[in-house]
Amino acid sequence: MEILKEMLTSSLLAFAVALVVTLVIGPVYIPWLRKLKFGQEIREEGPKWHQKKSGTPTMGGIMFISGIAASIIVMSVILAVKSNFDTTFGRCVLLFLVSLAFGMIGFIDDYIKVVKKRNLGLTAAQKFIMQILLAAVYVIVLYLMDSLDTAVKIPFTDMEWTMPLWLYIPFVMFVVVGVVNAVNLTDGLDGLASSVTAAVSLFFAFASYIAFSEYGVTVFSMSVFGALLGFLCYNKYPAKVFMGDTGSLFLGAAVALMAIDLKIPILLILVGFVYFAETLSVILQTAYFKYTKKKYGEGRRIFKMSPLHHHFEMCGWSEKKIVAVFTLVTVVLSAAAWFGL
Repeated sequence: MEILKEMLTSSLLAFAVALVVTLVIGPVYIPWLRKLKFGQEIREEGPKWHQKKSGTPTMGGIMFISGIAASIIVMSVILAVKSNFDTTFGRCVLLFLVSLAFGMIGFIDDYIKVVKKRNLGLTAAQKFIMQILLAAVYVIVLYLMDSLDTAVKIPFTDMEWTMPLWLYIPFVMFVVVGVVNAVNLTDGLDGLASSVTAAVSLFFAFASYIAFSEYGVTVFSMSVFGALLGFLCYNKYPAKVFMGDTGSLFLGAAVALMAIDLKIPILLILVGFVYFAETLSVILQTAYFKYTKKKYGEGRRIFKMSPLHHHFEMCGWSEKKIVAVFTLVTVVLSAAAWFGL
Protein backbone atom coordinates (compact mmCIF):
# COMPACT_ATOMS: atom_id res chain seq x y z
CA MET A 1 0.00 0.00 0.00
CA GLU A 2 2.88 2.35 0.86
CA ILE A 3 4.51 1.65 -2.52
CA LEU A 4 1.30 2.50 -4.40
CA LYS A 5 0.98 5.72 -2.43
CA GLU A 6 4.55 6.69 -3.31
CA MET A 7 3.92 5.83 -6.97
CA LEU A 8 0.82 8.02 -7.02
CA THR A 9 2.63 10.96 -5.41
CA SER A 10 5.59 10.64 -7.78
CA SER A 11 3.45 10.33 -10.90
CA LEU A 12 1.32 13.36 -9.98
CA LEU A 13 4.46 15.39 -9.34
CA ALA A 14 5.90 14.23 -12.68
CA PHE A 15 2.64 15.22 -14.39
CA ALA A 16 2.64 18.68 -12.79
CA VAL A 17 6.28 19.44 -13.62
CA ALA A 18 5.90 18.33 -17.26
CA LEU A 19 2.69 20.35 -17.66
CA VAL A 20 4.04 23.56 -16.11
CA VAL A 21 7.40 23.47 -17.88
CA THR A 22 5.76 22.90 -21.28
CA LEU A 23 3.30 25.75 -20.67
CA VAL A 24 6.06 28.13 -19.56
CA ILE A 25 8.30 27.34 -22.54
CA GLY A 26 5.60 28.16 -25.11
CA PRO A 27 5.52 32.00 -24.92
CA VAL A 28 9.31 32.12 -25.25
CA TYR A 29 10.00 29.28 -27.66
CA ILE A 30 7.26 29.92 -30.27
CA PRO A 31 8.23 33.58 -30.96
CA TRP A 32 11.86 32.43 -31.16
CA LEU A 33 10.92 29.88 -33.84
CA ARG A 34 9.09 32.64 -35.73
CA LYS A 35 12.13 34.89 -35.49
CA LEU A 36 14.31 32.12 -36.94
CA LYS A 37 11.64 31.54 -39.61
CA PHE A 38 11.37 27.87 -38.69
CA GLY A 39 8.01 27.64 -40.41
CA GLN A 40 6.33 24.53 -41.79
CA GLU A 41 6.09 24.24 -45.56
CA ILE A 42 2.75 22.67 -46.48
CA ARG A 43 2.89 20.00 -49.18
CA GLU A 44 0.75 20.68 -52.24
CA GLU A 45 -0.61 17.11 -52.20
CA GLY A 46 -2.67 17.86 -49.09
CA PRO A 47 -6.00 19.68 -48.87
CA LYS A 48 -5.72 23.10 -50.53
CA TRP A 49 -7.04 24.94 -47.47
CA HIS A 50 -4.02 23.71 -45.49
CA GLN A 51 -1.86 26.16 -47.45
CA LYS A 52 -2.92 28.91 -45.05
CA LYS A 53 -0.97 27.04 -42.35
CA SER A 54 2.27 27.54 -44.25
CA GLY A 55 4.80 29.33 -42.09
CA THR A 56 3.40 28.06 -38.79
CA PRO A 57 6.41 27.31 -36.55
CA THR A 58 7.39 23.64 -36.41
CA MET A 59 9.76 21.57 -34.23
CA GLY A 60 7.39 22.28 -31.33
CA GLY A 61 8.00 18.74 -30.10
CA ILE A 62 11.02 20.20 -28.31
CA MET A 63 8.53 21.92 -25.99
CA PHE A 64 6.94 18.77 -24.58
CA ILE A 65 10.19 16.79 -24.75
CA SER A 66 11.72 19.51 -22.54
CA GLY A 67 8.77 19.23 -20.16
CA ILE A 68 9.20 15.46 -19.91
CA ALA A 69 12.97 15.83 -19.45
CA ALA A 70 12.46 18.36 -16.65
CA SER A 71 10.01 16.01 -14.98
CA ILE A 72 12.42 13.08 -15.07
CA ILE A 73 15.32 15.23 -13.83
CA VAL A 74 13.26 16.48 -10.88
CA MET A 75 12.21 12.93 -10.00
CA SER A 76 15.81 11.69 -10.33
CA VAL A 77 17.06 14.37 -7.93
CA ILE A 78 14.32 13.61 -5.42
CA LEU A 79 14.99 9.87 -5.52
CA ALA A 80 18.75 10.42 -5.32
CA VAL A 81 18.34 12.61 -2.23
CA LYS A 82 16.14 9.93 -0.67
CA SER A 83 18.70 7.27 -1.72
CA ASN A 84 15.85 5.54 -3.53
CA PHE A 85 17.03 5.67 -7.15
CA ASP A 86 16.90 2.07 -8.35
CA THR A 87 16.31 -0.02 -11.45
CA THR A 88 12.54 0.54 -11.31
CA PHE A 89 13.03 4.25 -12.01
CA GLY A 90 15.99 3.46 -14.22
CA ARG A 91 13.52 1.97 -16.70
CA CYS A 92 11.80 5.36 -16.84
CA VAL A 93 15.09 7.02 -17.76
CA LEU A 94 15.75 4.36 -20.41
CA LEU A 95 12.29 4.87 -21.95
CA PHE A 96 12.95 8.59 -22.17
CA LEU A 97 16.45 8.29 -23.62
CA VAL A 98 15.43 5.84 -26.35
CA SER A 99 12.38 7.97 -27.21
CA LEU A 100 14.67 11.01 -27.29
CA ALA A 101 16.96 9.22 -29.75
CA PHE A 102 13.99 8.72 -32.07
CA GLY A 103 13.10 12.37 -31.54
CA MET A 104 16.62 13.23 -32.70
CA ILE A 105 15.94 11.47 -36.01
CA GLY A 106 12.87 13.66 -36.33
CA PHE A 107 14.90 16.73 -35.41
CA ILE A 108 17.38 16.00 -38.20
CA ASP A 109 14.46 15.54 -40.59
CA ASP A 110 12.84 18.83 -39.48
CA TYR A 111 16.16 20.65 -39.66
CA ILE A 112 16.67 19.58 -43.26
CA LYS A 113 13.14 20.65 -44.16
CA VAL A 114 13.21 24.01 -42.39
CA VAL A 115 16.84 25.15 -42.60
CA LYS A 116 18.03 23.40 -45.74
CA LYS A 117 14.64 24.06 -47.42
CA ARG A 118 14.26 20.45 -48.60
CA ASN A 119 10.55 19.84 -47.99
CA LEU A 120 10.81 16.04 -47.89
CA GLY A 121 13.65 16.00 -45.34
CA LEU A 122 15.40 12.67 -44.86
CA THR A 123 14.61 9.97 -47.39
CA ALA A 124 12.30 7.15 -46.33
CA ALA A 125 15.20 4.70 -46.52
CA GLN A 126 17.40 6.86 -44.28
CA LYS A 127 14.70 7.20 -41.63
CA PHE A 128 13.85 3.49 -41.78
CA ILE A 129 17.46 2.37 -41.35
CA MET A 130 18.04 4.75 -38.44
CA GLN A 131 14.84 3.61 -36.73
CA ILE A 132 15.68 -0.08 -37.19
CA LEU A 133 19.14 0.47 -35.69
CA LEU A 134 17.74 2.33 -32.68
CA ALA A 135 15.14 -0.36 -32.02
CA ALA A 136 17.93 -2.96 -32.14
CA VAL A 137 20.05 -0.88 -29.74
CA TYR A 138 17.11 -0.76 -27.30
CA VAL A 139 16.87 -4.55 -27.21
CA ILE A 140 20.65 -4.92 -26.86
CA VAL A 141 20.70 -2.47 -23.92
CA LEU A 142 17.96 -4.44 -22.17
CA TYR A 143 19.93 -7.62 -22.76
CA LEU A 144 23.12 -6.11 -21.35
CA MET A 145 21.18 -4.80 -18.34
CA ASP A 146 19.88 -8.33 -17.81
CA SER A 147 16.38 -6.85 -18.06
CA LEU A 148 15.25 -8.48 -21.29
CA ASP A 149 11.96 -10.33 -20.81
CA THR A 150 10.67 -11.90 -24.01
CA ALA A 151 7.20 -12.61 -22.61
CA VAL A 152 4.21 -10.99 -24.31
CA LYS A 153 0.77 -10.98 -22.71
CA ILE A 154 -2.07 -12.49 -24.72
CA PRO A 155 -4.95 -9.97 -24.38
CA PHE A 156 -8.16 -11.04 -22.63
CA THR A 157 -6.47 -14.16 -21.22
CA ASP A 158 -4.21 -14.97 -18.28
CA MET A 159 -1.59 -16.37 -20.63
CA GLU A 160 1.77 -15.05 -21.71
CA TRP A 161 3.75 -16.09 -24.75
CA THR A 162 7.45 -16.31 -24.08
CA MET A 163 9.05 -15.78 -27.46
CA PRO A 164 12.42 -17.21 -28.41
CA LEU A 165 15.03 -14.46 -28.63
CA TRP A 166 15.44 -14.85 -32.39
CA LEU A 167 11.73 -14.02 -32.82
CA TYR A 168 11.38 -11.44 -30.06
CA ILE A 169 14.08 -9.11 -31.42
CA PRO A 170 12.50 -8.63 -34.88
CA PHE A 171 9.07 -8.46 -33.21
CA VAL A 172 10.17 -5.53 -31.03
CA MET A 173 11.80 -3.82 -33.99
CA PHE A 174 8.60 -4.23 -36.03
CA VAL A 175 6.41 -2.84 -33.23
CA VAL A 176 8.66 0.15 -32.52
CA VAL A 177 9.25 1.17 -36.13
CA GLY A 178 5.60 0.53 -37.04
CA VAL A 179 4.18 2.63 -34.21
CA VAL A 180 6.72 5.43 -34.70
CA ASN A 181 5.71 5.85 -38.33
CA ALA A 182 2.00 5.42 -37.56
CA VAL A 183 2.08 8.29 -35.07
CA ASN A 184 4.03 10.33 -37.61
CA LEU A 185 1.23 9.80 -40.18
CA THR A 186 -1.39 10.75 -37.58
CA ASP A 187 0.25 14.13 -37.08
CA GLY A 188 -1.60 15.84 -39.91
CA LEU A 189 -4.18 18.06 -38.23
CA ASP A 190 -3.97 20.67 -35.48
CA GLY A 191 -3.92 18.81 -32.15
CA LEU A 192 -4.66 15.36 -33.61
CA ALA A 193 -1.52 13.39 -32.72
CA SER A 194 -1.13 15.20 -29.39
CA SER A 195 -4.77 14.62 -28.35
CA VAL A 196 -4.82 10.94 -29.34
CA THR A 197 -1.44 10.28 -27.73
CA ALA A 198 -2.47 12.08 -24.55
CA ALA A 199 -5.36 9.59 -24.26
CA VAL A 200 -3.02 6.68 -25.01
CA SER A 201 -0.46 7.81 -22.42
CA LEU A 202 -3.21 8.14 -19.81
CA PHE A 203 -4.21 4.52 -20.51
CA PHE A 204 -0.62 3.41 -19.93
CA ALA A 205 -0.51 5.45 -16.72
CA PHE A 206 -3.54 3.63 -15.32
CA ALA A 207 -2.35 0.26 -16.62
CA SER A 208 1.16 0.61 -15.20
CA TYR A 209 -0.11 1.92 -11.85
CA ILE A 210 -3.15 -0.28 -11.19
CA ALA A 211 -2.55 -3.47 -13.17
CA PHE A 212 1.25 -3.80 -13.10
CA SER A 213 2.55 -1.50 -10.33
CA GLU A 214 5.42 -0.46 -12.61
CA TYR A 215 6.94 2.66 -11.05
CA GLY A 216 9.08 3.73 -14.00
CA VAL A 217 6.37 3.42 -16.66
CA THR A 218 3.81 5.16 -14.43
CA VAL A 219 6.07 8.19 -13.95
CA PHE A 220 7.05 8.30 -17.63
CA SER A 221 3.48 7.99 -18.93
CA MET A 222 2.21 10.70 -16.57
CA SER A 223 5.07 12.95 -17.68
CA VAL A 224 4.05 12.42 -21.31
CA PHE A 225 0.41 13.05 -20.45
CA GLY A 226 1.16 16.28 -18.59
CA ALA A 227 3.51 17.59 -21.27
CA LEU A 228 0.99 16.88 -24.04
CA LEU A 229 -1.78 18.70 -22.18
CA GLY A 230 0.53 21.70 -21.93
CA PHE A 231 1.47 21.43 -25.59
CA LEU A 232 -2.19 21.24 -26.65
CA CYS A 233 -2.68 24.78 -25.37
CA TYR A 234 -0.52 25.85 -28.33
CA ASN A 235 -1.17 23.00 -30.76
CA LYS A 236 -4.99 22.90 -30.72
CA TYR A 237 -6.86 24.43 -33.66
CA PRO A 238 -5.80 26.92 -34.89
CA ALA A 239 -2.30 25.72 -34.06
CA LYS A 240 0.32 28.26 -33.03
CA VAL A 241 3.00 25.58 -33.40
CA PHE A 242 3.38 22.11 -34.91
CA MET A 243 5.25 19.30 -33.17
CA GLY A 244 7.11 18.32 -36.35
CA ASP A 245 8.82 14.98 -36.82
CA THR A 246 10.86 15.84 -33.71
CA GLY A 247 7.71 15.40 -31.64
CA SER A 248 5.86 12.70 -33.56
CA LEU A 249 8.82 10.30 -33.71
CA PHE A 250 9.47 10.84 -30.00
CA LEU A 251 5.83 10.12 -29.16
CA GLY A 252 5.67 7.07 -31.42
CA ALA A 253 8.71 5.57 -29.71
CA ALA A 254 7.34 6.43 -26.26
CA VAL A 255 4.02 4.69 -26.98
CA ALA A 256 5.68 1.58 -28.42
CA LEU A 257 8.26 1.30 -25.62
CA MET A 258 5.67 1.67 -22.85
CA ALA A 259 3.63 -1.14 -24.40
CA ILE A 260 6.69 -3.36 -24.76
CA ASP A 261 7.86 -2.63 -21.21
CA LEU A 262 4.45 -3.66 -19.83
CA LYS A 263 4.40 -6.73 -22.13
CA ILE A 264 1.18 -5.57 -23.82
CA PRO A 265 2.25 -4.58 -27.36
CA ILE A 266 -0.62 -6.62 -28.85
CA LEU A 267 -3.11 -4.36 -27.04
CA LEU A 268 -1.80 -1.47 -29.13
CA ILE A 269 -4.15 -2.75 -31.83
CA LEU A 270 -7.00 -1.43 -29.66
CA VAL A 271 -5.35 1.41 -27.75
CA GLY A 272 -3.59 2.75 -30.84
CA PHE A 273 -6.39 1.93 -33.28
CA VAL A 274 -6.36 5.46 -34.72
CA TYR A 275 -2.66 5.16 -35.52
CA PHE A 276 -3.18 1.89 -37.34
CA ALA A 277 -6.29 3.09 -39.18
CA GLU A 278 -4.29 6.06 -40.46
CA THR A 279 -1.44 3.80 -41.61
CA LEU A 280 -3.74 1.21 -43.16
CA SER A 281 -5.55 3.91 -45.13
CA VAL A 282 -2.24 4.97 -46.71
CA ILE A 283 -1.23 1.38 -47.50
CA LEU A 284 -4.62 0.53 -49.04
CA GLN A 285 -4.79 3.78 -50.99
CA THR A 286 -1.32 3.34 -52.46
CA ALA A 287 -1.75 -0.35 -53.26
CA TYR A 288 -5.19 0.11 -54.87
CA PHE A 289 -4.01 3.10 -56.90
CA LYS A 290 -1.04 1.15 -58.29
CA TYR A 291 -3.18 -1.93 -58.98
CA THR A 292 -5.91 -0.04 -60.83
CA LYS A 293 -3.39 2.01 -62.78
CA LYS A 294 -1.72 -1.17 -63.98
CA LYS A 295 -5.03 -2.91 -64.76
CA TYR A 296 -7.15 -0.06 -66.15
CA GLY A 297 -4.54 2.48 -67.21
CA GLU A 298 -5.61 5.01 -64.61
CA GLY A 299 -5.23 4.96 -60.85
CA ARG A 300 -8.35 4.85 -58.69
CA ARG A 301 -8.74 5.63 -55.00
CA ILE A 302 -10.56 4.04 -52.09
CA PHE A 303 -10.47 7.20 -49.97
CA LYS A 304 -10.88 10.78 -51.15
CA MET A 305 -7.44 11.39 -49.68
CA SER A 306 -5.12 9.60 -47.28
CA PRO A 307 -4.18 9.42 -44.44
CA LEU A 308 -7.67 8.83 -43.09
CA HIS A 309 -8.07 12.21 -41.38
CA HIS A 310 -7.79 13.91 -44.79
CA HIS A 311 -10.59 11.69 -46.13
CA PHE A 312 -12.93 13.01 -43.44
CA GLU A 313 -11.76 16.56 -44.17
CA MET A 314 -12.68 16.05 -47.83
CA CYS A 315 -16.09 14.79 -46.65
CA GLY A 316 -16.69 18.14 -44.99
CA TRP A 317 -15.69 17.42 -41.39
CA SER A 318 -13.96 20.26 -39.55
CA GLU A 319 -10.53 19.70 -37.99
CA LYS A 320 -12.04 20.12 -34.53
CA LYS A 321 -14.64 17.43 -35.20
CA ILE A 322 -12.09 14.96 -36.56
CA VAL A 323 -9.78 15.48 -33.57
CA ALA A 324 -12.68 15.12 -31.12
CA VAL A 325 -14.01 11.94 -32.77
CA PHE A 326 -10.60 10.30 -33.17
CA THR A 327 -9.74 11.09 -29.54
CA LEU A 328 -13.11 9.77 -28.34
CA VAL A 329 -12.56 6.56 -30.31
CA THR A 330 -9.18 6.20 -28.61
CA VAL A 331 -10.70 6.71 -25.16
CA VAL A 332 -13.48 4.16 -25.79
CA LEU A 333 -11.13 1.54 -27.23
CA SER A 334 -8.65 2.13 -24.39
CA ALA A 335 -11.49 1.45 -21.95
CA ALA A 336 -12.21 -1.79 -23.83
CA ALA A 337 -8.50 -2.67 -23.78
CA TRP A 338 -8.54 -2.38 -20.00
CA PHE A 339 -10.43 -5.68 -19.84
CA GLY A 340 -7.67 -7.28 -21.89
CA LEU A 341 -4.96 -6.57 -19.30
